[in-house]
Amino acid sequence: MEETKDINKNEEVVSEENSGGTAVEEPQAEGEEVKQENEAVKALEARVAEVNDKYVRLAAEFDNYRRRTARERLDLISTAGEDIIKGILPVLDDCERALQVLRDSGADKAAVEGTELIYTKLMNYLKGRGLSVIEALGQELDTDYHEAVAQLPVQEKKQKNRIVDVIQQGYKLNDKVIRFAKVVVGV
Repeated sequence: MEETKDINKNEEVVSEENSGGTAVEEPQAEGEEVKQENEAVKALEARVAEVNDKYVRLAAEFDNYRRRTARERLDLISTAGEDIIKGILPVLDDCERALQVLRDSGADKAAVEGTELIYTKLMNYLKGRGLSVIEALGQELDTDYHEAVAQLPVQEKKQKNRIVDVIQQGYKLNDKVIRFAKVVVGV
């Protein structure tokens, strides 16, 4: 019986050691698992933040691209007829000259009215497409809109550096100069 008691005591000691030993090891294992899970969560949060940042940047880049192409399309549309309108400008000049000659020569009233009608229709059509006349006569010389082709001495001081005559009318197409006004400037 003594052997049995000793064996039972040994079993109790062994079971106490095992229960105590595993009890200490299990909290360490759980703590490490929690740390690993926290690190995994932080890594996933960082990945989500990175992906979200890439998404926001991509969306902003696409929005900029969309705006740029829309602006380019509008610019293309607004200046698409520029070459055609530039080609029509000499015809417009000829109409203005014809009107001046008809008025100065005392031509038939019907001829003057007919030419004025044609000139007005042509001018209204071109204005509807964005063409506008550059005002020059009496204005101060502005090299953004005027091209001085001659200088003329003037008596009045207020006429100096002002346009005294227009040789060729200037035009803008949608606020872009397509032909500078050729002018004579007072000096």
